[in-house]
Amino acid sequence: MAPSLRETLRAPAAPVRLRGVDPRSTPLVPGDKEHTREVAAAEGRRLAELQERLYAEGVTGGRRRVLLVLQGMDTSGKGGVVRHVVGAVQPQGVSVTGFGRPTPEELRHGFLWRVRRAVPGPGKLGVFDRSHYEDVLAGRVRELAPMPVIERRYREIVRFEQQLADDGVTLVKVLLHISAWEQKQRLLARLDDSAKRWKFDPSDLDDRALWPDYQRAYETALERTGTDTAPWYVVPADRKWYRNWAVGRLLLETLTELDPRLPEPTYDVAEQRDRLIEEHPVSD
Repeated sequence: MAPSLRETLRAPAAPVRLRGVDPRSTPLVPGDKEHTREVAAAEGRRLAELQERLYAEGVTGGRRRVLLVLQGMDTSGKGGVVRHVVGAVQPQGVSVTGFGRPTPEELRHGFLWRVRRAVPGPGKLGVFDRSHYEDVLAGRVRELAPMPVIERRYREIVRFEQQLADDGVTLVKVLLHISAWEQKQRLLARLDDSAKRWKFDPSDLDDRALWPDYQRAYETALERTGTDTAPWYVVPADRKWYRNWAVGRLLLETLTELDPRLPEPTYDVAEQRDRLIEEHPVSD
């Protein structure tokens, strides 16, 4: 049996030490860059097939769905994963939600309010580009909430994710682990490319100054919210081609285990086929 990437990349229960994970490493990589891209394309086709089956389940009354939660420092590649990995799946079977700064309306509700509204429907592959974890990451580092509130949020997140699992949601929580050096190169590339400057936000540099605090906040979040129901996976993200293959492989392993099946028709196939063959000619 081939080694499982989920087992290899799964974050330990505790302690989590991100400095012990090389952001340029390539665990279980199938080959060099070009070969890995070829493998990723082939596995993407298989992923699309399985997702179509899951979508068919949902259309015909099934409750199962998959939610990919993407977290990571700026430039870690959340958008790239959506384009290159999730883009291989039929659009009608996907829902993608990006969580930015809360709006005034969202701030009038609990921090999970906007997240509950974005949970994918039956049969869907949902993607959260950032998520409820911002409220225990930026919230902790930038002191946007008192520590007792942050501590309570960890517990609320665990309860929330268990509720999702009980309702048929399989969570795939991914931390895209990038190095400060690689982030610097990507930010410089944005500034040097007029077509990409719109992606740059001066606040990204403010967050770089808080890099050690963010790393500790991620470690704490992974320790407090990683469960058997909703484990975390730490994907080395300095190499984009590896990052894309790894996230796609995590999804493929997840859907393969779910083994969605196409529903059996509720009609007589032979009878309907005969109707078509014997019908009177239809004019265009």
